[in-house]
Amino acid sequence: MKAWLVTGASRGLGRAFTEAALDRGDLVAGVARDVAPLSDLVDRYDGAFLPVRLDVTARADVLRAVDQVHDAFGRLDVVVNNAGYGVLGAIEEAGEAETRSLLETNLLGPMWVVQAALPYLRAQGSGHIVQVSSVAGVAAFPMVGLYCMTKWALEAMSESLAEEVRPFGMHVTLLEPGAMRTDWAHASMHRVATTLDAYADAWDARLEGMASEFARQQPGDPVRAAELLLQIVDHPSPPRRVLMGSGAFDLASSRYRATLDEWASWESAARAIDFPPTV
Repeated sequence: MKAWLVTGASRGLGRAFTEAALDRGDLVAGVARDVAPLSDLVDRYDGAFLPVRLDVTARADVLRAVDQVHDAFGRLDVVVNNAGYGVLGAIEEAGEAETRSLLETNLLGPMWVVQAALPYLRAQGSGHIVQVSSVAGVAAFPMVGLYCMTKWALEAMSESLAEEVRPFGMHVTLLEPGAMRTDWAHASMHRVATTLDAYADAWDARLEGMASEFARQQPGDPVRAAELLLQIVDHPSPPRRVLMGSGAFDLASSRYRATLDEWASWESAARAIDFPPTV
């Protein structure tokens, strides 16, 4: 039996992860700003589910909440940072307040949760931190640059974190989902407050490209994603990164191949800036 803490547990992937862990007999603390949508889990999983009302951007509250979860369960085995949202808009259109708010939730929130959990995980000599990134943490796209920025930063932080905590018996895994059949394009998607006429065509293209998401026809199945996560956290040597969905796998592979090709085409120029070897 594992003890979990899942942020953003009230809907989407967070809800699917929470139910999958509970269904197999694990203990789960489900974190959300509004825990009302989680009330059915309290009755259905008597004693195994703990709802936690929390805004992950409030660091002091995060520290207290993680203490509460550890006190209730006696340990922490899996910490899933899933809370987050998206913003549509060009980089030039982004306002200061909405940019800071996005960074607070998508990047600093996971960091505060990690900082709160690490003393417990280090003391027990084990634990698995799961960071829900996105294919947008691997490949950036126009008109979602703010969201991509937070996910690329989350990936960099998680890479460093993984090396820092490995000596203590801990694992870090980045999940990189593609389009999942959740409400990400609805309740979890904001738009910049101010738009510029110069980006009208880019807006049209982005909205057209997200048509399947607005219609909730994304190919990714959250239930199957949750089943994969259970495999990952049970694996004796879990992966650092896992792409979720065929679209995510194909897109990320294509982008990485193109990047490697571009680096290779400029290899001689890159090497030419070194000081000449001393004889």
